Amino acid sequence: MKPIKLTFAIIWILYFLWVASNPAAWSFFDNLDLAIHETGHLVFRPFGEFLMVAGGSIFQIAFPATFIGYFIWQKSYYSAAIIAVWIGQSILNVYVYANDSIVMQLPLTSGMTGSEGGFHDWNYLLTELNLIHKTQLVAKIIRFTGTLVIIVSGIFSIVFALAEEPDTEL
Repeated sequence: MKPIKLTFAIIWILYFLWVASNPAAWSFFDNLDLAIHETGHLVFRPFGEFLMVAGGSIFQIAFPATFIGYFIWQKSYYSAAIIAVWIGQSILNVYVYANDSIVMQLPLTSGMTGSEGGFHDWNYLLTELNLIHKTQLVAKIIRFTGTLVIIVSGIFSIVFALAEEPDTEL
């Protein structure tokens, strides 16, 4: 089982490092992230406008984190580390959205861009927090965080793939 886990971990990490090198390029997980993101708006809707808007990005990261909690509870550390790599990619997906908060050129679920009148979550959030003038700094911090999560989680997935652990789940 070790060679299969190790091979999978290496391929998984290389794919997500490629994603980290160009987060704006489409990746396999983007459509899944979008569905989770939009669900987050519904989940956070009862908590007011600001949290409803922020809830998309929050839920996009929190949802896969629940799987990490489950795998840690099951002592399936390899599986937890593999899912944590996905969280890093999801954070990078949030970076792309946050980085677009001034120019608002990303296509939104409405079919429009923010500059065409569509609602842009991160333009709203950063404006409300009086950080719109710090968009580039906020985006860089988010990108750094996502890349760091991918690297650290990737290292742990390799370590756990090589360890003698009874983890059979992916």
